[in-house]
Amino acid sequence: KARRRSTRRLGTVIDHDVIERTLATALRTGAEFAEIYAEDKRSTSVGLDDGRIEQVTSGRDRGVGIRVIRGETTGFAHTSDLSEAGLGTAAAAAAAAASQGDVGVRTVELTRRESQVVNEVEREPDTVPKASKVELLQRIDGAARDVGPEVVQVSAGYGDSRKRVLVANSDGLLAQDDVVRVLARISVVADGDTGMQTGFQSMGHTIGWELFDPEHAGYVDVEALARDAARQAIVKLKARPAPSGEMPVVIKNGTGGVLFHEACGHGLEADLVQKGASVYADKVGELVASPLVTLVDDGTMAREWGTLAIDDEGHPTQRNVLIEDGVLTDYLWDHLRSRKAGRAPSGNGRRQSYMHLPMVRMTNTFVLDGPDTPDDIISSTEHGVYVAVLGGGSVNTATGDFVFGMREAYLIENGQITEPLREGNLIGNGPKVLQDIDMLADDFAMGNPGTCGKDGQGVPVGDGQPTLRVKSLTIGGTAA
Repeated sequence: KARRRSTRRLGTVIDHDVIERTLATALRTGAEFAEIYAEDKRSTSVGLDDGRIEQVTSGRDRGVGIRVIRGETTGFAHTSDLSEAGLGTAAAAAAAAASQGDVGVRTVELTRRESQVVNEVEREPDTVPKASKVELLQRIDGAARDVGPEVVQVSAGYGDSRKRVLVANSDGLLAQDDVVRVLARISVVADGDTGMQTGFQSMGHTIGWELFDPEHAGYVDVEALARDAARQAIVKLKARPAPSGEMPVVIKNGTGGVLFHEACGHGLEADLVQKGASVYADKVGELVASPLVTLVDDGTMAREWGTLAIDDEGHPTQRNVLIEDGVLTDYLWDHLRSRKAGRAPSGNGRRQSYMHLPMVRMTNTFVLDGPDTPDDIISSTEHGVYVAVLGGGSVNTATGDFVFGMREAYLIENGQITEPLREGNLIGNGPKVLQDIDMLADDFAMGNPGTCGKDGQGVPVGDGQPTLRVKSLTIGGTAA
């Protein structure tokens, strides 16, 4: 039976009265806003390489970050000393960085906010023996090797974490969250006439060890994932070099969400918009995409990698429609930018840890279903490329120009998927891709877990989309 995870144990990390006195210290120099972010994170990781368990590690990271804002100036200090004296020292340091001069004491009365329940965890991963986690990787290794003699190397990793968070600020907010994440990844190398080729699969969710229980509704078959990673590598042994030039590109459901995250999503973050570093600045109400496209960021999606009950500033996460039927409707907001704009935050203030300042970040970003079917999209494409798995890439957020690798791709000829391809990239422009989507299927799926990097910070994110067609994209291949 599912149960709601309790955050009560985190509340004892810092007493209510200590929080109020620490905020008063932070406000003493006349700042208009002060915030305490506390976290207590426990994690475990296991690594397997070439049939051997290479490492089993566990760790705990606990500390507090204190932010003080006065006008356009932000002071920030962090500490792992959770005593009242340690908190007071950090608060005073942050206040001094924000302004000079002793103004007096301002009293803050905190009101506890009950966090929404976005996930239910049945079995906390930190209660599972490490031997069970090792055995999971050994099953992954065996399943991948059983696919064929071409498989010469398998690497696999498992990780879990439980992070208890407390956020309090001078507006009177006091909120808590308890986030559990479980991750598994598989990398396979196959050897053949064309040399070595690789395959990769991963899964990650914000629920517990029940993820690996076949009787649980959220079960993920890691052995099937391992077999698929091996299949990817073996298929590429017979692949031909990718062609070059502009052509229609069909992207399979679940794999192209990273393109929207990188090439479009970052440009919809309010900090980049306000800096003039986004191609979407001042375009709310304008048609910026095909009328088929509705783009959403939703931190409340049960189980997904970017899901949180509250953001890292204590505000409830929510479903934010960014583009609706091709029209730009809103941006993503954190506390600082929304305060400046005189509007409510959208639940998108995120930070890597207590040692970092929050900034505007995505959670789970995805494109909704369209009117077509995957088969119709393929059959109506005379010639093009089918991307079954999109790889990593890079993007210029100011222009939207991007380059993404194709981890698994095939030719489309006469409306049918034919030969596998290798060594190819997708080259294009995010805003133009949004406008050039001319078919969108009804088979929405979320993709693999991701870590979004921005200004040196990484946070967990999810993305997804249905199968879609971009009428013209540049393929950077190696075929003559």
